[in-house]
Amino acid sequence: MAENKRSDLDTPLAGQRRKLLKIDGDSVGAMAEKVARFFGTGEYLFWQTVFVAMWIALNAVAWAGRWDPYPFILLNLAFSTQAAYAAPLILLAQNRQEDRDRVSLAEDRRRSEQTKADTEFLARELASVRLAVGEGVTRDYLRHELEDLTELIERLESKIDDEWASRRREAQGADSNRHLEKPRHGADHDDD
Repeated sequence: MAENKRSDLDTPLAGQRRKLLKIDGDSVGAMAEKVARFFGTGEYLFWQTVFVAMWIALNAVAWAGRWDPYPFILLNLAFSTQAAYAAPLILLAQNRQEDRDRVSLAEDRRRSEQTKADTEFLARELASVRLAVGEGVTRDYLRHELEDLTELIERLESKIDDEWASRRREAQGADSNRHLEKPRHGADHDDD
C-alpha cells in the first residue's frame, strides 16, 4: 500500500472523469481575486450606490418606459445574481490566499529551522574557540617565557665563553710548558 503524506490527506483526490470543458483553475482564481479585491473597495460601493440611485430614480419618476416598477423586482433579481456569483468568487480568492499562506508558513518554518541549526552550530563553534583561546598562550605569558629563555641562553653563552677561554688558557699554558720542559734523552730512541 502506498504511503500518504499528511499534506496528501488534506487534499481530496481529483476525479478521473473526463471534462467536457477545460478551464484553467489559475486564471479563474486570478480573476476571482481581482473581483474580490474590487468588491472590497470604496470605489465599488460608490458606483453601486450611484447605479441603484439612478435605477430607482428613473423607475420611480418616469411616467413612461418604466422597466422595473416600484417593488423593483428586477433590481432585486440583479442583486441576487450578483450575490450568487460574488460569494463563490470571494471564497475562491480566500482559498487561494490560504494556499499561499500555507506555502509561505512552510517556507518560514523551514527557514526558521535552518536558522536555528546555523545558530546552534555557530554557538558550538564559538564555545570551542573560547575553550581553545582559554587554553592558548597569552601575550604576557609568551613574553615572560621568552625573557626566561633569553636569560637562559645568555647564561649558557657566558658558560661556553668561560669554558672556551679556560681551555684556551690551558692550551696556551701547555704549549708554553712544552718549551720549558727538558727534553728526555732516549725518548725518541725508545719508540723505535
